[in-house]
Amino acid sequence: MSNEKKDAKEKDLEKNTSNAEGKTMTTNQGVKVNDTNNSLKAGERGASLLEDFILREKITHFDHERIPERIVHARGSGAHGYFELYENQEKLTKAGIFTDTSRKTPVFVRFSTVAGSKGSADLARDVRGFAVKFYTEEGVFDLVGNNMPIFFIQDAMKFPDLIHSVKPEPDREIPQAASAHDTFYDFVSHTPETLHNHIWVMSDRAIPRSFRMMEGFGIHTFRLVNKEGKSHFVKFHWKPMLGVKSVTWDEAVKLHGADTDFHRRDLWDAIEAGNYPEWELGIQVVPEEDEHKFEFDLLDPTKLIPEEMVPVQRIGKMTLNRNPDNFFAETEQVAFHPGHIVPGIDFSNDPLLQGRLFSYTDTQLSRLGSPNFHEIPINRPVNEVHNNQRDAHMRMTVNKGKTAYFPNSIGGGCPHLAKMAEGGFTSYEERQDGNKVRARSESFSDHFSQPGIFYRSLEEWEKEHVAEAYSFELGKCTYDHIKKRMLWLINQIDENLAEKVAGNLRMEIPSEIEKPVNQAIGADAGSKTNQPGKRKDYLKNSAALSQTHLKSESIEARKIAFLVSDGFNASEFSKMKNALEKEKAVVNIVASHGGEVKCSENKKHKVDAALMTTESVVFDALYIPGGNKSIDSLMEIAKAKKFINETIKHCKAIAIDSEAEKLFDETYGKDFKKDDAIFINKGPEDFIKAIQMHRNWKREKEAKKIPA
Repeated sequence: MSNEKKDAKEKDLEKNTSNAEGKTMTTNQGVKVNDTNNSLKAGERGASLLEDFILREKITHFDHERIPERIVHARGSGAHGYFELYENQEKLTKAGIFTDTSRKTPVFVRFSTVAGSKGSADLARDVRGFAVKFYTEEGVFDLVGNNMPIFFIQDAMKFPDLIHSVKPEPDREIPQAASAHDTFYDFVSHTPETLHNHIWVMSDRAIPRSFRMMEGFGIHTFRLVNKEGKSHFVKFHWKPMLGVKSVTWDEAVKLHGADTDFHRRDLWDAIEAGNYPEWELGIQVVPEEDEHKFEFDLLDPTKLIPEEMVPVQRIGKMTLNRNPDNFFAETEQVAFHPGHIVPGIDFSNDPLLQGRLFSYTDTQLSRLGSPNFHEIPINRPVNEVHNNQRDAHMRMTVNKGKTAYFPNSIGGGCPHLAKMAEGGFTSYEERQDGNKVRARSESFSDHFSQPGIFYRSLEEWEKEHVAEAYSFELGKCTYDHIKKRMLWLINQIDENLAEKVAGNLRMEIPSEIEKPVNQAIGADAGSKTNQPGKRKDYLKNSAALSQTHLKSESIEARKIAFLVSDGFNASEFSKMKNALEKEKAVVNIVASHGGEVKCSENKKHKVDAALMTTESVVFDALYIPGGNKSIDSLMEIAKAKKFINETIKHCKAIAIDSEAEKLFDETYGKDFKKDDAIFINKGPEDFIKAIQMHRNWKREKEAKKIPA
């Protein structure tokens, strides 16, 4: 283990020690308490007394412990870490975080689902938030994005409508954390700008294997500004070092029952084990003079820049190496804001971004109750803060002196204004000309081309999953006119996709629809910006859009189930375990019972999970060592066979040794023994390579025949 990881483990031990160890309990006013179990009463069986200030303080605090949950991104998990720059980017920006390679900038990252409440499950089909707070020497920079590079809408004016439609229907407050219902598809079918983000949500990107195995995107086009004042447009990307991996929908449904905290637990456990998640930060840079050279508009947040057109330059790496000490104080109270930028970074005129600059401040005022939310420890910048702002709820800073205004002479003119040379923030000087209008540029009207590029870029198994997702979601809708509008729209994206979905729904694809598809965009039905533009075929496909091409050679932190009972073959077990752990995979002993299990050498091994308490879906691969006694015992357990069958069904790698083959033959495994990711007495090398590939999707068509 590296010194860095040893230091981290020592810090972890320290953080688990209460800061009240050896201390006497007091009230919040410092009065020592000698009984916190019994309220003050008029006699042992008498009425409780109102004067019991200890009871009142304890209950009052408890009654007010919860703050309003986020309207979106309520369900989240966070971690601390740091960012390091590879190479000075001073030609593009004066931001110290992107020019000083000697820095190790602290970060806090929060991952989240969008639609569900705090109590919803981790594996919902949904967009995932990917928000990073950089504590730079020049102030806080928040990169507030998602795991998808585009957004549902083009203008912030539509955000309440989008969220109202996808949230539980207000008359019945169902479904929770699910988009498969009438109100959402009523909105989507009337608002074709949603189609690009929507097809990403219908893909496996919406059900990631882990937060550690998903990309992140800043979504909007920002500006980088250098010392000379020259501006470049930029898109931000996070590329996971473990590759991009997802689970199947069938797994996600079962994971809801097996472990609703699957993603949260995975992130926590990986960091605790020293398997620190890592992402490289990439940027796509477009010179300002090239703003209009593309077939799409850079200011349109429903469009991405294909990497074939503008490659992603990887400029640094982020590592998450510490879990929060307190979930509420850090993960729940952290306040992100796309308006938190530092000199050298600036905004574009993206209308969704412009609206977010207002919305996020307003949201934090509602949730955290005060404009002083920046003083909560998790939100504090690492550099000093000096200004003339005072008072308000929960003010923590005790400002001294008479002056709280500028200019002043009594306070010596302080705090004084920073000059540009001293790092003072100056907005990019962009000329703005135009009439005040409520309208959208015609360059925003192409809603079909990029969804088509995305779909064409997928492998066949990914395309099949998209068709199944559309079929499931629309199958949950009860209004035929909504389904027909959606089929017409899907047909504009890709005819083959529409045919698959229509076939599954046993419906015809309408040749036209009765009313303008996006009649809701504006009141002026004759406006040309009301109508979606024709699909353009400026790019056949983009390899970066398929998970197949976003692989990793590492199996670090992948969870491998070792299915055993008493008497398993110790030699085979140790050989496989050592080989997998050398690759930093996590080996979990899944046994017929809890407690301890004995191997063939009569040694005791701690059981990580009993078959009765776990499911195959929480593991990435399966290994079964031989040993007649162990295998004979497992053959009597129906759950052991179910465990194997589901691993096959979900296309995962399986390795079995010696006598374990007879157990395998008692399952559907007997029909898959020639599978490319199933290994009988082959040793660990091929097994490890198969785990690297994540899944053998060639198996899926036949594996679907295995009963659920």
